[in-house]
Amino acid sequence: MAVVSGDEWAAELQPVPASLRSVEDWESMLPEPAADSGRDPSFLHWFGADADEAVKVDQLFKAAEQIEAGDTISAHRILARLNQQLPAPSGKPLIRSAFFFKEALSSIATPIDVLLKLSAYKAFAEISPVLQFTNFTTTQSILEELTAGANSIHIIDFDLGVGSHWSALIQELSQRRSAAMTVAPKLRITAFTSLGSHHPLELHLIQENLTHFAANLNLPLELHFLPLESFDPVAILSTSSNSAENIAVILPVSLFSYHPLAKTVLSLIKQLSPKIMISVEHGCSRNDLPFSQHFFHAFQSHTLLLESIEASGINPEIAEKIERYLLQPRIESSVLGRYQAGVKLLPWRMLLASAGFVPVKFSNFAETMAECLIKRALVRGFRVSKNQSSLLLSWQQGDIASVSAWRC
Repeated sequence: MAVVSGDEWAAELQPVPASLRSVEDWESMLPEPAADSGRDPSFLHWFGADADEAVKVDQLFKAAEQIEAGDTISAHRILARLNQQLPAPSGKPLIRSAFFFKEALSSIATPIDVLLKLSAYKAFAEISPVLQFTNFTTTQSILEELTAGANSIHIIDFDLGVGSHWSALIQELSQRRSAAMTVAPKLRITAFTSLGSHHPLELHLIQENLTHFAANLNLPLELHFLPLESFDPVAILSTSSNSAENIAVILPVSLFSYHPLAKTVLSLIKQLSPKIMISVEHGCSRNDLPFSQHFFHAFQSHTLLLESIEASGINPEIAEKIERYLLQPRIESSVLGRYQAGVKLLPWRMLLASAGFVPVKFSNFAETMAECLIKRALVRGFRVSKNQSSLLLSWQQGDIASVSAWRC
């Protein structure tokens, strides 16, 4: 598999059609403003609101109406102003209540958030080798395990992100087909996503981007999204009964180490008997340690990552976008997931081994290419190393991410 440049990887991180990439484009698609709600403004007098307070509360209601009407652009602008006018829950009960409801409205994901998230991933891929490292190692490991001439490939993905890692696989499968002058294999991707992690628009754009990319390369592709909250092993098994189908699984360490569905997911994977299972760990957390020690290791790793981003000299506004839309959700998931797990857990490698999984060594080619990618990084100080069959990505002697391969 050829080594791709940072620009090429960044280009794959654009699951937004060219015609829908600006705020103006979204504004042109918005519905008409909501009709007057008939809201009785006299209630503000009950709470002794002065003119300035009444304006703030009225703006809050208008933001809610704009969200209801689908005009998220206008709602976003109103909330941005209210963030400055209501920076903290202080003052009268009316204003404190307004602050909390403003925060609640701000937590609703909008199309703007989707665009900002995709933009954050693209920027991160351009200035940091982390995504290149995990994406390339994952793709290369899957390619090496596929049966030569396989007609059907099924990828079960529990770590979708923005779907950029599948562009490289689609391209490589197409190139292999062209070189061998054979019929292109059918690629099926089943991605499990959390309702809180992916906006419907985001999934739509990911599907549109990958489907269009595969069609241009004449590669048959089926892409399905399923909610992790209603995970049904029976449904997956019934659609993967073809013994000739090559199956590969992408399972993040966070899901099987302390997620409530861990045992169910691992049991399903064993029944599927995939060619390979790839586990990616971001943050190199220690789920086997008590919560406070896990917290310390996660804090240390993410601080190193933030330092590496800052060392790139990136624009502070772009860095803030990366931190908010990419790193903050990971940090929250790491802390809350480990806390909710409660008791001390087995080290994740031991957990997989006890479930019947066996580690697979990466090929010399995969290791060499991963090292080449890191050498081409804009920021110096990154290093690739091996640890218990895993490939580790470190910066300034601290671990940032790891990739491991398994069979059962």
